[in-house]
Amino acid sequence: MTMDMTPRWGLPLLFAGQAQKELFHNEALTRIDMLLHGQARSADLAEPPADPAIGECWIVGGGASGEWAGQEGAVACWTEGGWRFAQALAGLALWVADRGHAMRHDGTAWRSGACRADGLYVNDVRIVGERLGAVGNPSGGSTVDSQARAAIDAILDILRTHGLIAA
Repeated sequence: MTMDMTPRWGLPLLFAGQAQKELFHNEALTRIDMLLHGQARSADLAEPPADPAIGECWIVGGGASGEWAGQEGAVACWTEGGWRFAQALAGLALWVADRGHAMRHDGTAWRSGACRADGLYVNDVRIVGERLGAVGNPSGGSTVDSQARAAIDAILDILRTHGLIAA
């Protein structure tokens, strides 16, 4: 990183007496716009789409080719001046339209977000799904059933282990 760029996103800095400051300023605004917009069309493409609209962004997929070659994992945004790329930093999160959920960069790779349309995930394993109908209370009988109690204890242990109910 050089002293004429910001340390995190490499935005161009202006200097006193600098010619054509508007070019540097506009480049910085373009990069800010692509990172703050918060949406990528997809995270699965390895080559640029044929006809992108100005302002559309993608997370470049593995095995990138064409104008995206060497940009795997970067955010690619189509601008009036062509493709602009920003290397992802830890904590960058974007909504990924074709997946229907957010992805966050952990400093090494993009990871799917925990909250998705079909449930809550931990380490890409769904632990909470859609709400189902209520479970009825047991009724009748006067004899304590040891197998039923063991099954209920196992269910409660799993719910506690997953943090869904207090221990």
